[in-house]
Amino acid sequence: MKSSDENYACFLADESQQIALAQKVAQHLQSSFVMLLKGNLGVGKTTFARGFVQASGFDGVVKSPTYTLVEPYPISNNRMCYHFDLYRLADPEELEFTGARDYFNENDVCLVEWPEKAEGFLPVADWICEFSHQKLGRNLNISAGTNKGKNLMLQVFSDF
Repeated sequence: MKSSDENYACFLADESQQIALAQKVAQHLQSSFVMLLKGNLGVGKTTFARGFVQASGFDGVVKSPTYTLVEPYPISNNRMCYHFDLYRLADPEELEFTGARDYFNENDVCLVEWPEKAEGFLPVADWICEFSHQKLGRNLNISAGTNKGKNLMLQVFSDF
């Protein structure tokens, strides 16, 4: 585990550790937030998103939005969590036509898988989470892109 106030790196041995981290993030996050989830297929981006959404107060099935681009979930504090999966996005302008820009607001949380597919469309991320395969688990590197992201990093990782 390596950390600073802008970066955090850790090893997650299995799915339960990914979910535990997502739950910890949800526990501390009480405001709007933009989180970009990067990494190859099968590294746990959707697992992390599912853990976050459920720990944020959504009591239902969290599915991957691969074919719908975005799935909205009502979460705590009268907020929505918009879970994007941009894997099949051909052009960032497709998001503009769906009205997705409205989802990035001062109240809601946006989790974006495959953000590189929407370069130039997305706002500055509070966190960029990069997942990568490791022999028996996953490496996770988190970079804070805003003061809000740095503050959350301090809260989440002070005792993780």
